[in-house]
Amino acid sequence: MTAAIQDRPMPTDRLPLLRWMIFTGVTIFGFAMVWYFGLFRLMLASDKTHISAIVSVLYVLTAAHCFARTNTISRENDQAQRVLAIVSTGVRNFRVIGDVVETSDGVRLPPGQVTNHIRNLILKAGLQGRHRLDQTLLLRGLADSLRGPNYLGSFASDSLMKLGLLGTIIGFIMMLAPIAGLDAADKASVRSSMGLMSDGMAVAMYTTLSGLIGSILIKCQYYLLDEATAKLFSLATDLTEVFVVSVLERGRDGQLQ
Repeated sequence: MTAAIQDRPMPTDRLPLLRWMIFTGVTIFGFAMVWYFGLFRLMLASDKTHISAIVSVLYVLTAAHCFARTNTISRENDQAQRVLAIVSTGVRNFRVIGDVVETSDGVRLPPGQVTNHIRNLILKAGLQGRHRLDQTLLLRGLADSLRGPNYLGSFASDSLMKLGLLGTIIGFIMMLAPIAGLDAADKASVRSSMGLMSDGMAVAMYTTLSGLIGSILIKCQYYLLDEATAKLFSLATDLTEVFVVSVLERGRDGQLQ
């Protein structure tokens, strides 16, 4: 039975990473079109405050963080699926050897957040004896460890939006400043003031546009990530409640080695 479990191909699910790659591929295509028509270079040249460039750099860095988190969640989801395939075969008991969790048949559970949670459940069951095993607090800890780094997405999205608004305010200040010293009878002064007002309007519009687009794209990426994280947490909850807690509460709880 042990050999059959180990030789059986384990399920994999990289759908979260695939969805992120599809979304990013469409985004890169849109950026390539903007670059091809010279709109991106025009934005950088027209924005004297360089806020649009800062927004672009922050977007790339945040997207890289989202990719890393999505890859981690996809890998954890694969490990959770493998754990489910092992424990759903009718495990009689579990044991902990250091950081390793084994079934009564000698099959090691794949390392990961879900396996660490199962390890904590086994240790808790062994320490508290034959009382009812409540994993509420441990599930909260698991949720925090899975979702904690994702909060960077909300912060980054809000920051990009605020940078865009900051650029809007600066642009309007640049646009309205020449009016104070405007001499309507001096054509050269009027022409110069109109140029400065045009530059200020360009700063306001380009920074607002870059901030809005960056914020929306970041929100979409982290929405996909949060959805995948919630799915992983739901799988971990169902897996442990059905196949782990029930085993630990039956007979002698949490046999440790």
